[in-house]
Amino acid sequence: MKRRSATIAFRCRAEDAGVIAEPVPARTVLPGWLRRLPGMDPERLSATNDGLTVKRCMPFLDALGAGWILPLAATVRLEISDGGRTVNAGWEFDREMVSTHAPFQVAGNPFEPRPPMKFHNHWTIRTAPGWSCLFLPPLNRPSDVVQLFAGLVDTDVYTAPVNLPFIATGADGVHTLPKGTPLVQVVPFRRDTGLTASIGPETDEERETRRRVHRNTQAGDGWYRRMARARR
Repeated sequence: MKRRSATIAFRCRAEDAGVIAEPVPARTVLPGWLRRLPGMDPERLSATNDGLTVKRCMPFLDALGAGWILPLAATVRLEISDGGRTVNAGWEFDREMVSTHAPFQVAGNPFEPRPPMKFHNHWTIRTAPGWSCLFLPPLNRPSDVVQLFAGLVDTDVYTAPVNLPFIATGADGVHTLPKGTPLVQVVPFRRDTGLTASIGPETDEERETRRRVHRNTQAGDGWYRRMARARR
């Protein structure tokens, strides 16, 4: 029997369609610096036989490309002053894009005295029954202006826009975040309450498997890439 595929839907108000930036698969918006990086450095390869760049690292790339990127719906400007204690926001849209949280809600957090804030998201995410979404700062894409916080939402039940808390971490001055800026990475996953943990020393068979996998990986012939792709 063919397995029925799960779906994820992104929905906006009818008047926003074609106006606000749309979600995109994360694999389609890789950072420019990564796209320009060669798969290997020939000079280093010839000198040390270790010239592979991060572009050949599947765990790094798979993290970058997991799920969807929820972009900034419209251009936002953050004016940061007083060493980050004061943040004023403006935006190019006819609805609210940024607001503040009460500081007592996160009292003692490591970013104090910078105020807690939130971006207003104008997309509703709906997933199939049994599926949730993990909202993360875009993986391996650090920002020098804002720090988003992670959250997990049962998007098969909560079918309303999820706002996105953040701290403005940039230096004093005016910072412009253009429309379409990657804001959060949305990674859907199936909830599974049947997973249990086994903790202890490895068996002889597990030790041999570990050694074999390590040797194959060190050989640098793309073994992990082939094995992983074959299972997807």
